[in-house]
Amino acid sequence: MSVSPPIPRMPSLNALRAFEAAARLGGFTLAAEELNVTPGAVAAQIKTLEEEVGAKLFERHAKGVQLTALGKRVLPDFIVAFDALGQAVRDLRREAAPRRVHIAALPALAQLWLAPRLPIVRRHMKEVDISVTAMETPPNLKRVPFDICLFYGAQRLENGIDLGSDEILPVCTPGIANRLKRPGDLRDEACLSDTTWSGDWPSWIDAAMPGMGFAPRGPVFSLYSLAVQETLNGAGVLMARKSLVRPYLESGELIAPFDVSVPLNDAISLWQLPGGRQDGTVQELMKVLAEIDD
Repeated sequence: MSVSPPIPRMPSLNALRAFEAAARLGGFTLAAEELNVTPGAVAAQIKTLEEEVGAKLFERHAKGVQLTALGKRVLPDFIVAFDALGQAVRDLRREAAPRRVHIAALPALAQLWLAPRLPIVRRHMKEVDISVTAMETPPNLKRVPFDICLFYGAQRLENGIDLGSDEILPVCTPGIANRLKRPGDLRDEACLSDTTWSGDWPSWIDAAMPGMGFAPRGPVFSLYSLAVQETLNGAGVLMARKSLVRPYLESGELIAPFDVSVPLNDAISLWQLPGGRQDGTVQELMKVLAEIDD
């Protein structure tokens, strides 16, 4: 009678993923943000893994965590393994749906820059299905199944395109613009801003109103498109990114009441992972987007 020996059980994939992310990023909180879970969930998964393997992978301190010697030794292998898993998932998705492209984009760029261009893209690429996911920070393309990223000021990869520089300037409705003869008149107006680009007002003030001690006051929005809509509604003066409000400036719905604009250091960038999809679909989409006139 043959006897089948028990097979050691593999640790859960979630526990291994939690360890790899926390070790690579240097903490449970950063790992939780990447994995879209709570820091407590990351800590619990890692504790379970440590109990299962019978060894500590992190030293816990009041100010955070630190990898043990064992954790440091095994981390490189786990990074390679999860990168390979990510590549396998991308390959699977590409083979299963070769004419589907998934874009990760900053919400403001997705709504105000990309959305108006999608009808043109569809006319050029009628057989391609384009999905868009809005997020505040660029994803790790080695780990998540996005084909293209669209963001401001992200790291330029070798497979990237700068879609154009941008500048900031105040904009408002014609009715409000009639009251604004000089930058100092902004003291009497509501100054709208966006939480993501909270530094835009100070940057413009330094250039247009140096030494005046002006501190803008007014509504703050976490969604830039809502700030733009409220500006169109006459709620106040928005410190705008020109590329995102250009259609409204051209139509006359919004006015730039002053001559001063401030160039941004960061261009709008479109990129894919180096060594990513090479079937031509992503490259064609990036080319079409880059060639669309404003």
